Amino acid sequence: MSLEEFLHNLHFDIEKASIPNWDVDWEDKPLPYKLYRGLPVVPLSIEVPLTLDELKQPFMPDQRIIGHFLWYVYGLTQFSQSVFSLDDTDHTEVMQSYRRFAPSGGALYPNELYIYLKIEDLPNGVYHYDVAHHRLVLLREGNFDSYIARALGNRCDISACFGTVFVSTMFWKNFFKYNNFAYRLQGLDAGVLMGQLLEVSKRFGFETGVYFQFLDRAMNHLLGLSEKEETVYSVIPLSVEPTIWSANGSEKDRIVSAAELCRELKQIQPNQYVRSQRVKEYPMLTKLNEASMLDSTTLFPLIEAKENGNCEGKAVALPHPERLSYDLGSVCRKRFSPDMDFILGKVSQVELANLLHEAMDSFLYRNDLEVVHQKHKPRVSLNVCLYNVEGIPNGAYQYDSTAHALRPVHLGDHRLLLQSGMSLYNVNLLQVPLCIHVTGVKDYYKTTLGYRGYRIQQMEAGMLVQRLLLLAAASGMGGHPLLGYDSNLCDELYKMDPQGKTSLIQIPIGPYRNRPWLLGGLWC
Repeated sequence: MSLEEFLHNLHFDIEKASIPNWDVDWEDKPLPYKLYRGLPVVPLSIEVPLTLDELKQPFMPDQRIIGHFLWYVYGLTQFSQSVFSLDDTDHTEVMQSYRRFAPSGGALYPNELYIYLKIEDLPNGVYHYDVAHHRLVLLREGNFDSYIARALGNRCDISACFGTVFVSTMFWKNFFKYNNFAYRLQGLDAGVLMGQLLEVSKRFGFETGVYFQFLDRAMNHLLGLSEKEETVYSVIPLSVEPTIWSANGSEKDRIVSAAELCRELKQIQPNQYVRSQRVKEYPMLTKLNEASMLDSTTLFPLIEAKENGNCEGKAVALPHPERLSYDLGSVCRKRFSPDMDFILGKVSQVELANLLHEAMDSFLYRNDLEVVHQKHKPRVSLNVCLYNVEGIPNGAYQYDSTAHALRPVHLGDHRLLLQSGMSLYNVNLLQVPLCIHVTGVKDYYKTTLGYRGYRIQQMEAGMLVQRLLLLAAASGMGGHPLLGYDSNLCDELYKMDPQGKTSLIQIPIGPYRNRPWLLGGLWC
């Protein structure tokens, strides 16, 4: 199967992309977090503040603040136990998991967080965030400003940044359950984590930007990662003041290759523990990863976002959005993914307007895909099926973020149609007033970005998903991201084929009842 055919099936016909007769070995499942052995560790403060108010005055962080920051981004926040009946007898099975503020498919968390730090009370160096123990593990000590800057194509002044975050993906951590479908999940999960990181950074007063394009092997070499097991998906510099940021790099900077950079640093192979004893091969994932890699800084392109085709029909103007002011710490704890807990309630136009506008407004973030300081249309957008929204006819709409209006595509009650497209009936869509679809172009900018474009598109979709979930929680609603739905059905409903677009993920959002459960928070 070609890589292009594989990615097509991954989205439109998952059975063809999946490994047949897949048997999940739950007894040999990997840990949801990576553990290193025999390396220096730095414990982080467990006295994490329970509130994250609006933007604070930026200041250079110390070890204590870095600990707070990392915990809100990706720390363990909740312990969950679920009991399942195995048969008609009294035999039951208890499944337990550790949750974080950023959701993950199956709570498997295939991504890891690394950070290059230069702060006063820590040795300069590259660290892994040990989620299980809330501590930093030192992988390499030293100053790597020049190395990282060149691996980014000299497009960021790393010397002016106090830290640089690396978001990686460990293939086996969710491949063991989802087999080849894990590739789609890994990009979305990385994006959700990145979305959480950007929101938390705002509360700490950090300046951020996302690099999707870099010399992969050089970054992996710096962190001591084996590209057959794990690879960096994004690089996010952190600073307390605006830094020099260029999507192109300087013409006077000479061309840099990954091989050249790798020769500058000694190879490291840290001892790590994942628990699984029988790790299966995942050839399609490694082939796609290799095909997506960039080996030279000459291969960092800029892309032109494609025009969104506007639908016919009179647009429904939405009320002027009201900037939501909320405590991010409280909202992170309130975020909930209802299954059968949705209850049908009326949503006001103002609530809908705030949700859509604030979510899309968050996509004004710095990245290396477009020219800085120029206004660009987002590469992912929102369509929505409405039911019982105050003053708006039921139907399928395209959200025009520029005009802040809904453009009708197909009026009517589509809840049963959407329910019929679900592969699992774990959510009752008849009880959901808002069913949002994040959309993007079908060709994932392959002409410009190659196969790397697919994972970039999934990451951007994930970033938007996390923003929607946080805003839903701030409005007193719940949201449940779903991939078990019929993309073809949704594309037909929204008439997206002429636009060359497709639905990337489905998120039912609405009021919900409190679930009868025993809940334990791991608030520090």
